[in-house]
Amino acid sequence: MANVLPPLTKIKRTALDLLFPRWCINCGREGDYICSSCRGLLSLITPPVCPICGRPQSGGMLCPGCADGQAKIDGIRSPFVFDGVIRQAIHELKYRNLRALAIPLAELLHDYIVDNPVPGDILVPVPLHRKRWRERGYNQSGLLARELGKLSGLPVADNCLVRRHHALPQARSASVSKRRSNVADAFTCPDGKLKDKRVLLIDDVATSGATLNTCAGVLKSAGAASVWGLVMAIEL
Repeated sequence: MANVLPPLTKIKRTALDLLFPRWCINCGREGDYICSSCRGLLSLITPPVCPICGRPQSGGMLCPGCADGQAKIDGIRSPFVFDGVIRQAIHELKYRNLRALAIPLAELLHDYIVDNPVPGDILVPVPLHRKRWRERGYNQSGLLARELGKLSGLPVADNCLVRRHHALPQARSASVSKRRSNVADAFTCPDGKLKDKRVLLIDDVATSGATLNTCAGVLKSAGAASVWGLVMAIEL
């Protein structure tokens, strides 16, 4: 799909670039938040992958972690391994308030799904608990979903999935079982707006996949026809 911005949007972006020049987060070169040279350093995930978790897997068979049959999600897909430049970019977006990074990151996601289509009628960002949202002031997954929606033409449903209790960040949970218990019963889908919809869940990073899997179970219980996860990076 072509990335066509309205003329006024292009003018505003040009004006902002003149006032606040962009610098590459990795090498410091002026021009883009991730320059063309540093884009070449991104660690791509290439097939074959596990059909469920999306991690590289010989022969494209189910990996041992997904073979237990507990997956509620139809599959998780991502263009990148969570390391190097992409790790730094996500950290800047998530913790350093560099919200403008959502635009180039969403462009990378859009490029990925153009070449690797994932079923979806509607984008649903993985939500933050209101405590975390108050601390941060924004949901990085929501920013990614909105920018991806502009590029793909898919609608974004911001409030159909709600995190109802606060939990530790998944990166701080040592084991898969702890990560699963960390998010058990953490989410709810309070209305039927996603009934019969093919949902594309948007998040920044998949660690064990427990959060996406829990969200998928909740959305399917609320009537979603299918739920796939699309994330910027997967932690191997």
